[in-house]
Amino acid sequence: MLTGNEIRQKFIEFFESKKHKHFESASLIPDDPTLLLTVAGMVPFKPYFLGQKEAPCPRVTTYQKCIRTNDLENVGRTARHHTFFEMLGNFSFGDYFKKEAIVWSWEFITEVLKLDKEKLWISVFESDDEAEQIWMEECNFPKERIVRLGASENWWAAGPTGSCGPSSEIHVDLGVAYGGDENSKLGDEGTDNRFIEIWNLVFTEWNRMEDGSLQPLPKKNIDTGAGLERVAAMVQGKSNNFETDLLFPLVEAAGKLTSTTYGDTPEKDFSLKVITDHARAITFLINDGVIPSNEGRGYVLRRILRRAVRHGRLLGTKDLFMYKMVDEVVELMAIAYPELRENLEHIKKVVKIEEEKFSNTLDQGIQLVTNEIEEAKKRGENKLSGDVTFKLYDTYGFPYELTEEICEEMGIEVCKDEFVSKMEEQRAKARAARTVVMEKGQDSFIEEFYDKHGKTEFDGYEIVAEEGKLLHVRNIEDNKYALIFDRTPFYAEAGGQEADHGTIEGNGVFGKVIDVQKQKEIYTHTVIIENGEDNLNEGAMFNLAIDTTRRSEIAKNHTATHLLHEALREVLGSHVQQAGSAVSADRLRFDFNHYEGLTEKELEEVERIVNTEIANALPVSIENMTMDEAKAKGATALFGDKYGNSVRVVSVGDFSMELCGGTHIDNISKVGLFKIISEAGVAAGVRRIEAQTGFRAYETVVGTDKLVKKVSKTLKTDVNKLDERSEKLMDEMKDLNKELEALKAKIATFEANSLFENVEEINGVKVLVQDFKDKDANSLREIVDKAKDKLGSCVIALGADNDKAIFAIGVTKDLTGKVKAGDLVREAAKIAGGNGGGRPDFAQAGGKDGAKVKEALEAIKTILVENLK
Repeated sequence: MLTGNEIRQKFIEFFESKKHKHFESASLIPDDPTLLLTVAGMVPFKPYFLGQKEAPCPRVTTYQKCIRTNDLENVGRTARHHTFFEMLGNFSFGDYFKKEAIVWSWEFITEVLKLDKEKLWISVFESDDEAEQIWMEECNFPKERIVRLGASENWWAAGPTGSCGPSSEIHVDLGVAYGGDENSKLGDEGTDNRFIEIWNLVFTEWNRMEDGSLQPLPKKNIDTGAGLERVAAMVQGKSNNFETDLLFPLVEAAGKLTSTTYGDTPEKDFSLKVITDHARAITFLINDGVIPSNEGRGYVLRRILRRAVRHGRLLGTKDLFMYKMVDEVVELMAIAYPELRENLEHIKKVVKIEEEKFSNTLDQGIQLVTNEIEEAKKRGENKLSGDVTFKLYDTYGFPYELTEEICEEMGIEVCKDEFVSKMEEQRAKARAARTVVMEKGQDSFIEEFYDKHGKTEFDGYEIVAEEGKLLHVRNIEDNKYALIFDRTPFYAEAGGQEADHGTIEGNGVFGKVIDVQKQKEIYTHTVIIENGEDNLNEGAMFNLAIDTTRRSEIAKNHTATHLLHEALREVLGSHVQQAGSAVSADRLRFDFNHYEGLTEKELEEVERIVNTEIANALPVSIENMTMDEAKAKGATALFGDKYGNSVRVVSVGDFSMELCGGTHIDNISKVGLFKIISEAGVAAGVRRIEAQTGFRAYETVVGTDKLVKKVSKTLKTDVNKLDERSEKLMDEMKDLNKELEALKAKIATFEANSLFENVEEINGVKVLVQDFKDKDANSLREIVDKAKDKLGSCVIALGADNDKAIFAIGVTKDLTGKVKAGDLVREAAKIAGGNGGGRPDFAQAGGKDGAKVKEALEAIKTILVENLK
């Protein structure tokens, strides 16, 4: 019996023998901006199928890691639903077609996998006579086990228009135990769990036009996909994917970590399968650079991780366990994906941090949902309103999907439409709060200009000044103009790099260029005209010259970001990817994916690495090559960036190689000095480093040196002993603070004793209401405690005017049935323009208006008179 690893390997070897080139699995983060994640084996080859790019070779075979979450609720409930799965595929780009695809699939499943021919069924598109004929004549497949199905089952399309074609699917019959009877056929009602699809062969041969008609494609393509988990189940004689050797070791590991045995109950098995499936998805997503967040791919990761953690709770474990599952996944999958071992510690750390965060709130969230469900049932309702589910999500951070799942388990409905409506209402408010200014008509103007004049010739990589013909003039305001020339040396703002500045001169005109923007290869220069506005004539020639000093400073900073990127990967791990940048003349900003703040030691190491390479005077080389050549050389490309067939590769010695369209220096030594000035988080899983280079970095170092000397002088110590002096002063400060707190306690005792003459009785209850000037919250609390100890049964209400209002209220426990400190302080705070609350026996609050303290305390006295009757 073949193992899952053997099936994967034999598939690749089989198609290599048919002259296919093996491509390694692409990332789960696709280059396609229309897709959040890689959902099928054909995703990396989509540009070839759509004719957007020329295929690198005519025949390709892969095993591709994939993620789908469209039916997450079924994962763990059924035998074959997964979030993470592997797709085996063979592809032809204008080479072979139906006959070869069908014959080779038959050969592989019957001769290599040795599946029982008598248990196989085939589906073809309802009008595809050719495919049916090939199955019968070339494979000797019986006509009675070939079923014709409609477009919903056996037709593939890239979209409403474009390439499309029929498909043929191979199914395995598990037998009457899984549905139907002896006469049942593929496609009959009630046989979904009996006939298992294992391989889909798509014949892309048509182009659907706008009017819906079909025209033959000039090149016909083959796109096939076989789910490895399903194939393994059929080969290994398992009706459930989770019981194959690809998954069952993880089921057992989940059982050990949660003290659960597989097979005990369907409910426990469900939870073990969820943990197993999600552990694979989590591991591979993080390995490919995804970090937990509240949007996009990060939210997919966070959602499935939290779902897995909750199922651990259902199995009775409150310990952190998901990060331990990563070890098991890597051990099982590293044969096919060896890069997992390199990133093991990083993956575990990300999972553990996220698991800790969620575990702290999970129990509270589950209790909140349970309470809301019980309250709804008491009211005779069988559903949770959108108000409730949105409050749980928005106020308490409890995922809607978990609320929905808990409700389903407890037999209550969720008003999803109401929740979605609330979410959209919140988004609309956020959108309304943002002001977006757009220049109307600009897009259509650029299109018309491009059709008339073509693109602007950019020569700025090679030269810093040249002559250009003025093609378009538009007055923006006063003496500010938008100018377009036929050619320019000015670099337009792009890739985070600021635009060049400089001058234009000619025809009696002199102007300063303060910005350059590029749209569809048209460079629009924003220019302040200082002389000769009347001579800005279209067709005239002008000398365009960039500010070379500014260009040089920007180039230093830009090249330094390449070193910084590589240094971060060395120190933090290969998961680090650029998430944004801003390069100007005075500093650089670099955003990158990482799950926690950098330690002082890590920052020092990053800075040391960059400065070491600067000192090594590495040469900077720039080459233009094809994208495939760049990838083969190992150049780093940025996710989300669009690259043409020809790309620009910037190499800093052997240290760094990136695809980049920016301007750079020719030797890294020209950077001079690199200094990190700040590091902070800017979004979930995204950190930001700001740094300076060259003379500005030197000025920062000098400024820091001056500050150190000034502080040393103030503290009357030598610079070299500043740390010792600082530590000594901190110890002294701690001792003084202890003395201060002790004195405050004595003062509070004294004040409490002196206040006893102000105690009055309201209906037999001792009450002390007192206002102060300039008392802090801790002092008020001290007085409350002392007074309660001294008076026994009592109510103490204190307030202080510190410009703002502070209140502290204490009620001895024997009186909390009549008055509650939290209720009293809330009323006082309202009067002073604030809010607060607390326990029935003690509460604190604040307000904006300290002048209202006396009025608020009088209001409390009135409430006490009423409540203590």
